[in-house]
Amino acid sequence: MMVRLAGALIIMGQGALAQSLPAPLTDADFAPVDEIEARLGQLLFYDPILSGNRNVSCGTCHHPVFGTGDGLSLGLGDGGIGLGPDRTADPDNMPEQRIPRNAPALFNLGAHEFTVLFHDGRIEVDPTRPGGLRTPLDADMVTGFASLLSAQTMFPVLSPDEMAGHYSENDVSEAVRRGVITGQGGAWNIIAQRVSAIPAYAQDFVATYDHIDTPEQITFADISNAIAAFMASEWRSDNAPFDAVLRGEATLPTLAADGMELFYGVAGCASCHSGPFLTDHQFHAMGAPQIGPGKAARFESHARDEGRFRVTGNAEDLYAFRTPSLRNVALTGPYGHAGAHADLRAFVQAHLDPVTYLQTYDISAALLPQLPVDDARGLFERDAIAAAVRYTPPQVSDAQITALVAFLDALTDPAAIEGRLGIPDTVPSGLPIDQPR
Repeated sequence: MMVRLAGALIIMGQGALAQSLPAPLTDADFAPVDEIEARLGQLLFYDPILSGNRNVSCGTCHHPVFGTGDGLSLGLGDGGIGLGPDRTADPDNMPEQRIPRNAPALFNLGAHEFTVLFHDGRIEVDPTRPGGLRTPLDADMVTGFASLLSAQTMFPVLSPDEMAGHYSENDVSEAVRRGVITGQGGAWNIIAQRVSAIPAYAQDFVATYDHIDTPEQITFADISNAIAAFMASEWRSDNAPFDAVLRGEATLPTLAADGMELFYGVAGCASCHSGPFLTDHQFHAMGAPQIGPGKAARFESHARDEGRFRVTGNAEDLYAFRTPSLRNVALTGPYGHAGAHADLRAFVQAHLDPVTYLQTYDISAALLPQLPVDDARGLFERDAIAAAVRYTPPQVSDAQITALVAFLDALTDPAAIEGRLGIPDTVPSGLPIDQPR
């Protein structure tokens, strides 16, 4: 049963106090968003003008139809045609490889609590660094980014596999190949000039930002700030059935309520998936299978992904990845840093006993578009990944897993999935917008 104690909802299971739930979310948990800035960001988010070959937008890999992901285990950015699971390789612009990691969901990234982003946490708030952020660009990091969420936009546009395109294909990819990111002739400046040359965008930027008087003053940081405002507003998610429970307005159906009791009790899920966003924002080695091309520098030839270790160099961070928020998790599959499981129940089952299920994992559990040269049919570093796990599996039955999945369904916020501004009919560049079939 559930009772109220000292202003907090408490789960009571089997006659014992299991664990208190987090406080309900309020406006104070989120950064304020300017609606005019968000509307400009909406256009930029869905406009392929930001990609090197003008064929991929942010919305290609983060589409609301697929829970702000792409519905694939490992997606195809530049060199792909179509959207979501229907996306295939373009025979006239064949991708070199799949994107190495699963496209993360975008829910609640405007909340103050999100101070580290990406599967490996390679960007994070750091007041000691220029602009208050730590990123892999280090000395090349420029100021002007309004938030960590804004700064994350810097990276997909520089990735050949995601948005930049491959070497010598276009002016952006050529700049990336030369390592020229900032300043005149840098990749970001090239993109900013493309945007500022479009009259509708130039007019909108001048109208939106007090520091911009002429199109020539538009920077990539300004573009990123607008996109961040849109994402923060569009996919704020705090109105799921779970939120009604936190506010004391409702209870969950019996099966979901049983799952919530397990989640905060004997299953131990809340030890990592804690707080109002159901994440501790920390990094854990949980035995997720590694498939695909791996996370490697261009000069490296391996297919492994060492996770947080690539950022810190600390051996205890090997194969550890950031705890994802579980908001809308029923709609954000496939799951894991490489999307190795397309089915939520199967992933929950494996996650509760990762070493056992890692040994029997079959790649047919993933959802992958075909490539002529298939780089995702191998399962890599299985023994090393298993050895890194520091987790004692709980005893959870099939029936209890069913209850846990029912609780996870209760984290779905229909308003956040639909979005507040939606997908525009057109964008100022005139380029086609990705739409599901």
